[in-house]
Amino acid sequence: MAVNKNALVRYKVLDRCLSNPGKKYFIDDLVFECNKQLIEIDPNSKGIQKRQLFEDIKYMESAEGWSVQINKVPFGKRKYYRYVDKNFSISNQPLNAAEIEHLHSAMDIISRFKGMPQFEWINEFTPKLEQAFTLDTQVKPIISFDSNEYLKGVEHVSDLFHAVLYKKVLRLTYQSYKSNIPNYFIIHPYYLKQYNNRWFLFGRNEKLEKLTNLALDRIKLIEEYNLHYQENTEYDFNEYFEDIVGVTRPDNGIVEKVVLKFNESSLPYILSKPLHGSQKSIRTDDGLMISIEVMENFELESLLLSFGEHVKIISPQHLQNRISARLKKGIDQYL
Repeated sequence: MAVNKNALVRYKVLDRCLSNPGKKYFIDDLVFECNKQLIEIDPNSKGIQKRQLFEDIKYMESAEGWSVQINKVPFGKRKYYRYVDKNFSISNQPLNAAEIEHLHSAMDIISRFKGMPQFEWINEFTPKLEQAFTLDTQVKPIISFDSNEYLKGVEHVSDLFHAVLYKKVLRLTYQSYKSNIPNYFIIHPYYLKQYNNRWFLFGRNEKLEKLTNLALDRIKLIEEYNLHYQENTEYDFNEYFEDIVGVTRPDNGIVEKVVLKFNESSLPYILSKPLHGSQKSIRTDDGLMISIEVMENFELESLLLSFGEHVKIISPQHLQNRISARLKKGIDQYL
C-alpha cells in the first residue's frame, strides 16, 4: 500500500497528539490538528474529514503501519484517543515499508547531485541512508558511522525542525542536570545543531529576551504556544560557531590566540584532524606548535583535557593555569 506525503504528515501529527499525556484529544481535535498542519504546508489544501482520520488510525494499528495499540477512552458521551504505551512514538520505531518507499524515491533524486560543488555531504549521507533502509535483515553491515544508539532527545529533532521551518513558538518542559524539578521555557526556535553526538536547540528565550541553547536530551515535553513568532534578525548561524569549539558562545566572549604544543606521537593526528577551523602551524626552536583563535568555553577546556599528557598549553597563561588546576584535581582523586 503506497502512502502519499499528506498521509505521512497526518501520521506525524497523530503521533504527537496520541503521545501527549497532558491533553485529551477527541476525534474533532485530531481532525483540527491534522488540517492545521496540512494547511500550513499547503495553503490550498482542503484538509481531511473524520472518515479519513479513522482510516489513518486503523492504518497505524495495523501490521502494515506500526502495530500500535490506541486507547479510545470514554469521557462523558465522547471518547478521547491516546497510546496504550505512553512511551511509544513512531519516531522511535523502525521505518515501515511505506516510509522506506518514500525515502528510496528521495535517495534517487538526491543521488543526482553527487559530485556537484557544495553537495559533497551527499558522499557520506547516501551510504548512511542506503544501509539504514536495507530491507534484507540478513545483509551484514559493511560500513559503520559514529553514532550513539542510546542517545536521548533525538526523537525531538523532527518536531523541532518543523517548528523552526514553520516558525512556531514552543513551550518546552525542560529539566537540566542541575535541577531536581523541570522548568518551563517559551522559545522562539531558530536553529538545530549536533555536537559531540548531542543535539542542541537555539532560540530566543521569551523570559530572558536573549538567545538560549537547550540540550534535546533534557527536553521532557514539547507543546505549541499561542504567541506571535519573533523572527531571527540578529544571528547568522553560518558564522555564529566560527569563533568557538562546540555550542556555547559566552556572553561578551573575547577571541584569543591559544598556542598548544603536542608531543610527537600526537602531532600527526592533530595536523590531519584540526581542532578548529582557525588552526595554524607555528614553527619555533622547540619544534612545531599549533595555534587556534577561539573564545574560551567549557567545550574548549573539555577538548584540551581529553588530550591529557599529550599536550601543553603555552598561552594564554590564564587558560594554562585553569587546565593545570583541573588536572591536579583529577590526580587528587587517585591519591
